[in-house]
Amino acid sequence: MIDLLLSPLSYAFMQRGMAAAILVGILCSVVGCYVVLRSMAFLGDAVAHAILPGVAIAYLLDGNLTVGALLAAILVGLGIGFLTRQGNVKEDTAIGILFTAALALGVALISTIRTYAVDLSHILFGNILGVSSGDLWLTIGLSVIVLGSVILLFKPLLIISFDPVLAATLRLPIGLLNNLLMILLAFTIVIALQTVGIGLVAAMLVTPPATAYLLTRRMAPMMFFSALIGIFSSVVGLYLSFYYNIASGAAIVLTATFLFVLAFLFAPGRGVISQKAHKSRVLRG
Repeated sequence: MIDLLLSPLSYAFMQRGMAAAILVGILCSVVGCYVVLRSMAFLGDAVAHAILPGVAIAYLLDGNLTVGALLAAILVGLGIGFLTRQGNVKEDTAIGILFTAALALGVALISTIRTYAVDLSHILFGNILGVSSGDLWLTIGLSVIVLGSVILLFKPLLIISFDPVLAATLRLPIGLLNNLLMILLAFTIVIALQTVGIGLVAAMLVTPPATAYLLTRRMAPMMFFSALIGIFSSVVGLYLSFYYNIASGAAIVLTATFLFVLAFLFAPGRGVISQKAHKSRVLRG
């Protein structure tokens, strides 16, 4: 058993991949708590897919793909916030418009690149085992920025997420805080691309927090449990990827989904089986 756990870590690429997976597991799970509580799952998926034009433009200009992805994600996130604040367009409508426009632009640009299927496949599907030392240090740096911002802005972000009326009463800069949350979400999505890719990043933003939501009713414990679930899913998924030769991103997401199903069924107080047992006791009593 020990050999099964330690053998993969004898490879440098697995060590880097494991470190990146753990960081992404923590980051997506923590930021994802705001995504779940504010019903922003569609937004996370939209921003993830909206990075395509940024990636394509960076590729065409022979620039850094990560920088291109980050700029595109921030622009789309802020654009959604701007359209929504004007009051004439609902958030889901703004998301749909900018999401599809950015996705169409990305597809149009990528279609002009003859080698895009090979060169950009890791953006679409993730390639955690291809994480370089430079990628890992970039992931660490961006993770510190995002997690540090979440810690510093914990109370203000908590208030605007749960009680916008109270936030207005306290004269909190709601617009600025919402924009900062969009930027943090953009950073998180770009960091997670190397691990799970565009197609699955929304799942890591939603599934671990949704699982933690079934286990606790307070924000801080929810973030803690969500981070643990994200770490466990990332580590187990990476081992499954190594031993069974399956896509690492898919393995990580499926592990997280399995944990969600367990919580959905057995979570104390909120699980389906737990609720049925409680109803039975009430009826008998």
